[in-house]
Amino acid sequence: MNVAINMIEFNPGAMGGIETYIRNIVPWFVYNDRGNSYTVVCNETNAPYFSSLCPELKLKIVNNKRKSAGRLLRSFLRNTIGVDLLGLGIDRMRMDVVHNPLTNVRPLKLKTPSVLTFHDMQHEYYPEFFTPRELRRRRKKYGKAARSAERVIAISEHVKQGLVEKFAVFPDKIDVVYQGCGAEYRLLDEAQSAEIGAKYALDRPFMYYPAATWPHKNHKNLLAALRILKEEHVFAGELVLTGIAMRSHGEIVAEIDRLGLAGTVKVLGYLPYEELPHLYNLARVMVFPSLFEGFGIPLVEAMACGCPVVCSSVTSIPEIVGDAGVTFDPLSPEDMAEKVLAVWNDGEKRAHMKQKGLERAKMFSWEETARRTIDVYHRAGAC
Repeated sequence: MNVAINMIEFNPGAMGGIETYIRNIVPWFVYNDRGNSYTVVCNETNAPYFSSLCPELKLKIVNNKRKSAGRLLRSFLRNTIGVDLLGLGIDRMRMDVVHNPLTNVRPLKLKTPSVLTFHDMQHEYYPEFFTPRELRRRRKKYGKAARSAERVIAISEHVKQGLVEKFAVFPDKIDVVYQGCGAEYRLLDEAQSAEIGAKYALDRPFMYYPAATWPHKNHKNLLAALRILKEEHVFAGELVLTGIAMRSHGEIVAEIDRLGLAGTVKVLGYLPYEELPHLYNLARVMVFPSLFEGFGIPLVEAMACGCPVVCSSVTSIPEIVGDAGVTFDPLSPEDMAEKVLAVWNDGEKRAHMKQKGLERAKMFSWEETARRTIDVYHRAGAC
């Protein structure tokens, strides 16, 4: 089976968990699936990204400055021409399946069977978190994409339920395929992690929140909870924040100052991938106050590193952590502070949560994600 993966609108460095998903499943396909052939369709700007990610990957490089993404993909598939990565020749291929992994619509009239990975529909629940332009784009494309695809991959049962309820997608054509966690997320050598801790001056016990500063990540309520911990419970630890600086970043930095938390919060920003497992290993608790998640990859990463998880009780989050985490109301700083404190001050409880988390994390792997995705390709091709 020849599979085209539509990455024309891929935007590395600004897509959070979606980029993590791409970085893990695409190389797995190329290096482990000998029964199928894969070609990534991408624009010229991102060709070096995929070249470094997976040198053996076949690329069809297009110039999307001249044509729309839909016209480019349609042209590629109709002509069935693929260009190899090094430009050494042209391979003629017939595409059997198109995978759209970015919650994005394929050309609707294309006859090639399609698979759509649907990550979340946050805009249906929190439209106020989006610019008018982005909201229009999502409302115009997402429902059509889900209804037109031969198969839809939902990254959690929560997402599947939303597809059925909000977009009237038939349940029978939706496959729930959980996302994974790489082998690098594990219990690490304490001395190596200590070096990373020293690099960022992490010399006090800390709770960790890895998240881009989007509004739905709910940093403000976390900061309010931290202030309660500091003022009412003499909290002596720190909060460490990592992630891409996005729309709410300036507001969050201002809120830290307004609440008098400058000496209690470290904003480290976007860190190299290889350093993140050390942060989980060093943290006393991973706190995850997000208001909306399609899956929540950091939940699995934390559990795989033995870091106790205290998290929101909404959307997909309880589905992923199961009984390994402690949940709170993300709209209540008081409840958040209470639940964090209960774990923070109880070493026996943290040790129990560590073991539960390590076991729970075994449910999620990128290998399993990739294998189940290939199964969906075959279902789509048989439609």
